[in-house]
Amino acid sequence: MSSKQEEQQDNAAEDRLLNIVVDAIDDMKGVDQLVIDVRDMTSITDRMVITSGTSTRHVKSIADSVALKAKRGGFPALGVEGTQAAEWVLIDLGDVVVHVMTPAIREFYALEKLWAVVGDKPDND
Repeated sequence: MSSKQEEQQDNAAEDRLLNIVVDAIDDMKGVDQLVIDVRDMTSITDRMVITSGTSTRHVKSIADSVALKAKRGGFPALGVEGTQAAEWVLIDLGDVVVHVMTPAIREFYALEKLWAVVGDKPDND
């Protein structure tokens, strides 16, 4: 198999994972869902998905659903953090990292703005 074919398979798997994540969040009524492509900004992941829950119970339910549906789809989580307090739960799925937060935590940390600033940096080439 050529490297081009491997890359296409990797992209197809990543797209499938992203669809699983987005569908799981939609099913659980996640609020203000945002997908950020960070491939050109970091090597830790390719996409970040940020969404809010209306309460800590909702945040935990969304995160649990995402992790379970990803696992059922063949993408077990590499790590899940923050389920105890459930104000901000991070699910590391490798190519996709999911942040589920309460609205207050999301507003305070403003990840969307952080990654937009990084993404808008001019090239110094």
